[in-house]
Amino acid sequence: MRTRQHLCLALAALFCFPFCVVADEVAPANEFGFVDLFNGKDLSNWVDVNTSPETWSVKDGLLVCTGNPIGVMRSTKQYENFILVIEWRHMEAGGNSGVFLWSDAKPEGNRLPKGMEVQMLELEYPYLHADKDGNPRHLGYVSGELFGAGGMNAIPENPRGSRSMSFEMRCKGKGEWNQYVVVAVDGSVKLSINGKFVNGIREADLRRGYLCLESEGAEIHFRKIQIMELPAGRAEDLKMTLEDEPKKEEGAEEKK
Repeated sequence: MRTRQHLCLALAALFCFPFCVVADEVAPANEFGFVDLFNGKDLSNWVDVNTSPETWSVKDGLLVCTGNPIGVMRSTKQYENFILVIEWRHMEAGGNSGVFLWSDAKPEGNRLPKGMEVQMLELEYPYLHADKDGNPRHLGYVSGELFGAGGMNAIPENPRGSRSMSFEMRCKGKGEWNQYVVVAVDGSVKLSINGKFVNGIREADLRRGYLCLESEGAEIHFRKIQIMELPAGRAEDLKMTLEDEPKKEEGAEEKK
C-alpha cells in the first residue's frame, strides 16, 4: 500500500501541485516496473564517455566514483518520461557531483555534456568554494539545484538566475546517504530529497536522452539506481514539428 502511495503521490506532484511530502520507502524493483540500473556487481548498464577505467568501480555492492578525471558515464539507453530513484553519499567535504537527465552525452569543448543536471553537492561546498570576494556561495547550491547545462534551456520554479533551487534544505552531509526521487515528464522535472518534493523545473527544450553520472573532483558512492519508464509524451511530436517546418529555398527573399 505505501509503495503504491509513493508512486501515486510522485505523479500527483508533477501534474497537480508543486510540492508534497511522500513516503520514505522506495518501491521494490519491478513491483511497478522499476528496473535496477545498478545491480551491485558490475557496470553492465553504463558506458564510459570521457573518464577513465579507474574512475568507476564496484566495491562491497556500492558504485564508487573517484571523482577524477572530471567527466561522465552514461546509461546504455535513452529515456524520455520516467521516475528515477537514486541514493548517494559524498565521502569528502565540499564534494561535487550530479546526475544528468535527457543528456546528449556528447561533451564538446567541455568535460560535461548538455542535459538537465540534478545537482549533488556536499554541505561544505559553499564554504570551501567561496566566491571571488571570499564570501560563501549561496546555500541553494547544495540541496538539489536543477538547471540546464551545456546550453539546455528550461524555466525554474524557484529561480536563482536560470537555475531552480530547492525551497527547503534536505540534503545530508559527508558520509550520510541521500535519496533523490526524480519525476521527469514532457520537459518538466520534480525532485524529492529524502522524502519530500522540494524543487522543480519545466519546459526543458530536451525531453529525451541519456542519464549521465558525473565525476567532478571528489569521491562519491551510489547504492541504488532504479528507473521506471512512463508512457511516451511530446518528445517525438516536438521532433516532428521541427522536421516538418518548411525550409527556406536558397536565394529566396522573405516577403514583407
